[in-house]
Amino acid sequence: MKKLIFTIFLIFGLTQLNLGQDMMGNTDHNKLSRTFVLTAGYGITAATTDYPTIKLGSQFNGSIEYNFPSTSNVTFGVRLFGARGAFSGKGATGFTKEFKTPFHNIGFGPQITFQLSDNVYTTFSVGASYFKFYPKDINDNNLPNFAANVYDNNTVTGNAQLDLRFMTSDKISLNFYASGFGGLGKNNDYFDDRNSGDAIDLVFAGGASLSYYFGTEKDTDGDGVVDSKDMCPNTPMGVKVDDFGCPLDSDGDGVADYMDKCPGTPAGVEVDSNGCPLDTDNDGVADYMDKCPGTPAGVKVDSNGCPLDSDGDGVADYMDKCPGTPAGVEVDSNGCPLDSDGDGVPNYMDKCPNTPKGREVDADGCIITKTVVMTTDVTFEFDKSTLRPKAKDTLNEIVESLKTYTDYSVRIEGYTDAIGTEAYNKKLSERRSKAVADYLISNGIDKNKLETVGFGEANPVSTNKTSIGRAANRRVVIKIN
Repeated sequence: MKKLIFTIFLIFGLTQLNLGQDMMGNTDHNKLSRTFVLTAGYGITAATTDYPTIKLGSQFNGSIEYNFPSTSNVTFGVRLFGARGAFSGKGATGFTKEFKTPFHNIGFGPQITFQLSDNVYTTFSVGASYFKFYPKDINDNNLPNFAANVYDNNTVTGNAQLDLRFMTSDKISLNFYASGFGGLGKNNDYFDDRNSGDAIDLVFAGGASLSYYFGTEKDTDGDGVVDSKDMCPNTPMGVKVDDFGCPLDSDGDGVADYMDKCPGTPAGVEVDSNGCPLDTDNDGVADYMDKCPGTPAGVKVDSNGCPLDSDGDGVADYMDKCPGTPAGVEVDSNGCPLDSDGDGVPNYMDKCPNTPKGREVDADGCIITKTVVMTTDVTFEFDKSTLRPKAKDTLNEIVESLKTYTDYSVRIEGYTDAIGTEAYNKKLSERRSKAVADYLISNGIDKNKLETVGFGEANPVSTNKTSIGRAANRRVVIKIN
């Protein structure tokens, strides 16, 4: 009994706390807030008594409830309830084989209701009731102890009930319930007219009921905020709202959460109609994060909205005509390594900078020495230094090439075979290299750019023991730098 009283006072205390919160100015969200509820139902009863076999009975029940103001999905209330029905049992030994106990009760107690979803609630209620019962046999005769007034056929019971409510409209719900009660007084084991052992008689019931709700304010858009307090009427169904009935805007960007495709936008960021931060250049990086606004359409960018520069040369990939430039290399506006002397070899690879324009260079950027070898069978008569016509054809080509450049030098080397004395051969080779130089000079080549040298029989390229080898050794070599 003490535990029941403590439970009742605890629930009432929580109820008053909830009510106090509402009086501080919060707005109702719960459909059951401030409602009266009338309920009528029918169910099946079953009792655990001193009879070993339980027989099902039935009952009609009803209640009137009041739900206190609520600002959450939990609602506290009070309930006045009553029932009329019967429970049965059979299988006992002795004179009475089967009993049936009609009863009626009326009681009062607190309750708590939890909102499970928009239209589904569950209510748990407790209370105490005045219980009147009439144990009888199957022929409707009062059972012996009842007839002999061994006990009073009334007592106070402790009651508990659990309801699952489905709101079919704003005013009506279909409920399914399970309940139970047992006596709190000295007659708590006489529900079946027998008092056997320490166990008390308990009665359980389960069934269905209908509830009608009245007294609540109208909520036209069904958002949980009554019309008189709703600053945003006609909110779409199912949209979460604040205390004023307006759709939630968690990130404060001016676009309601249910329409916001980019929740969590930082405060102060300008957004579009979908609640997403503006991206004026459509590069996938919002304006407030974009360090390179105005990026051309279709250009790949990094996390800062700047065009990618894969080789880090300072020229964006979409403009870089020389991707993959090594790190640290100086480039031009096209992202290509600088080539100051225009020889086709970038500065960072050019081992011979400042090469004259137009000169052929190697991979290191150095001028390639052009070597022309003229054998004496096409240049000079035997033991002479007079040029033949075929030699002049070759030299004319050299003249044309040299006239193209302004910065060059020419080395003309004369060689002989080993026939004759070494001194004679050296002088013959000098005359032949000079004859070539004179021809070039006569055709407009600057003599200051020419060098002649005679090596005689030195540096042979073949053997001097055969006529073919000696012919190869008799040569004039022109080296153009």
